[in-house]
Amino acid sequence: MQAQTLHEEASPEVQARIRASFERQGLMGHLGAQLSHIGPGRVHITLPHRPEVSQQHGYIHAGATSTIADSAGGYAAFTLFPENSSVLTVEFKINLLAPAAGDSLEAVGTVLKFGRTLTVCQLEVFALRDQAKTLVATGQQTLICLHERPER
Repeated sequence: MQAQTLHEEASPEVQARIRASFERQGLMGHLGAQLSHIGPGRVHITLPHRPEVSQQHGYIHAGATSTIADSAGGYAAFTLFPENSSVLTVEFKINLLAPAAGDSLEAVGTVLKFGRTLTVCQLEVFALRDQAKTLVATGQQTLICLHERPER
């Protein structure tokens, strides 16, 4: 993949395809997650801190943290896939570096290696509080492009 600017926007067509797919994900809606950036090979998803996504210590639960990381990476890859295709995660690994303590989380998925069938993404999740941004999780993910198999 060629270098890109961090704030480059995907084309309107790609953005519409990503937003339509995201809206079909029941879990993202259930969690209250939102797309906050769609660029070529890079997607950000935000998740506000609410009691429904917290664990017993009041931090955002690792399940919610890893879920938005997985989706951010999946959609980052999907921005580069052909129009009549879909994406599925093959595997991902996440390391939790610090408690997810903040007003919200921001998951950033970035394509590291784009391939015809398999694509590898870097995953990062940041806790946001006031003006501070703390890295709370990092990971890597492999995704598969399902050619000629659009989403249902």
